[in-house]
Amino acid sequence: MRARRLQSSLIDRILFDDDAETLTVFFKRSGKYIYDGVPRAIYDAFGKAASAGQFFNDKVRGHFECRPDPVRRRYPME
Repeated sequence: MRARRLQSSLIDRILFDDDAETLTVFFKRSGKYIYDGVPRAIYDAFGKAASAGQFFNDKVRGHFECRPDPVRRRYPME
């Protein structure tokens, strides 16, 4: 497993599982979501992107099957 904290107003950190090829994105307000079938190169580029939110929208959202983490928090913290 690899983890990286990001400098983003939207995303807190990302976690990548090499064996399962899953990318977990920890959003600051809506909890965490797991993306399946993500290549390692996407994780590497995500961590180096100038804008994590823009990278997520361009390269992750809508490109991989997504599921909410079953233990994600239901309401954003104030």
